[in-house]
Amino acid sequence: MISETEVRRVARLARLSLRPEEVPLLREQLGRILEHVARLGALDLDGVAPTARVPGLGRDLRPDVPEACAAAEDILSNAPSREGRFFKVPKVIE
Repeated sequence: MISETEVRRVARLARLSLRPEEVPLLREQLGRILEHVARLGALDLDGVAPTARVPGLGRDLRPDVPEACAAAEDILSNAPSREGRFFKVPKVIE
């Protein structure tokens, strides 16, 4: 089972603010997710080749055709914070 400390740490890393009453519910939900992942990890997959997609379904890709994109200024107008021609985001690497 995941601890309340770990729940708070995961929430902080995900930049989520949790109210104290939410921690037990999230602890239970994350615990169930981790139990499910553990069951998946216990499956015998000997002889099963790793794949990135299910074979035989075909490719539903659109044609690769160049198109005009929005102007940089229009895109940056939606940014909550910017620095010159760039989005300004919080530092995530210490």
